[in-house]
Amino acid sequence: MAIDYAAIGKRIKQKRIENGLSQEKLAEMVGIGPSHMSHIEGGTTTPSFEVFISIVNSLNCSADDLLMREVSVAKQLRHNWLTKLTEDCSTKEIKIISDIVSSAIETLRKNQF
Repeated sequence: MAIDYAAIGKRIKQKRIENGLSQEKLAEMVGIGPSHMSHIEGGTTTPSFEVFISIVNSLNCSADDLLMREVSVAKQLRHNWLTKLTEDCSTKEIKIISDIVSSAIETLRKNQF
């Protein structure tokens, strides 16, 4: 399966716009020239791994957001919601929450709710 660099470039551009960044500003944050960023977004240049990771960090997103062909928005929103809800919980609290949720799912599936 071939990697669709044009699609990745489009997702980078979309995230950049969502973050309110100009192409020049993102290039500056990443440490590359504006024309290099333009070529990455256009899919004509393949970013190095270091540049890609810098783009991910600068856009405050996950690599999956940029690499995945089909990202399930619903799963992503659920994950973001749960992450925000539990971000100040201790490891012990997270374990308890995980156990409660696992038990609830098991009960729901047994009773076919």
